[in-house]
Amino acid sequence: MSDVAPDVTVRRARPADLEAVGEVTVAAYTEFTLGPADPYIVKLRDAASRDRGAELWVAELDGEVVGTVTIAPEGSAWREIGEPGEGEFRMLAVAPSARRRGVGESLMQLVLDRFRELGAHAVVLSSLAEMTSAHRVYSRLGFVRLAERDWSPLPGVDLIAFRREL
Repeated sequence: MSDVAPDVTVRRARPADLEAVGEVTVAAYTEFTLGPADPYIVKLRDAASRDRGAELWVAELDGEVVGTVTIAPEGSAWREIGEPGEGEFRMLAVAPSARRRGVGESLMQLVLDRFRELGAHAVVLSSLAEMTSAHRVYSRLGFVRLAERDWSPLPGVDLIAFRREL
């Protein structure tokens, strides 16, 4: 759907992709977890739940799944901070081996395009403050901080919010 990076293919996930999606997501988030016993790893790996409760998309390079994003339209249980008329996405992940190849920006372009199709007027997301590389991509794509929606799902896990008008 996206043509940001010509060698990146973005498409809806298929059942055969779910294991790879889970592993890519865990690999992308590993440096931000508490280690192998972190209970959030189970949620990161559970691509099947995201596929059932939202729209699960993948990015491929040379036929290999190297990125993923979960699009949570209105009504999805995967939404955390989205308000009526806003799109929200979760768990944008790029395999460490595929970084700096346009995968993240291709997935982000898909997110923006998809929410335009769905009639949203803005897109929001939550991110760990430590995810500064991702924040640079969001900023380049026009997202701005939305400090009034910062929140904490668990003690010690502080999420910051961003928003972009469409």
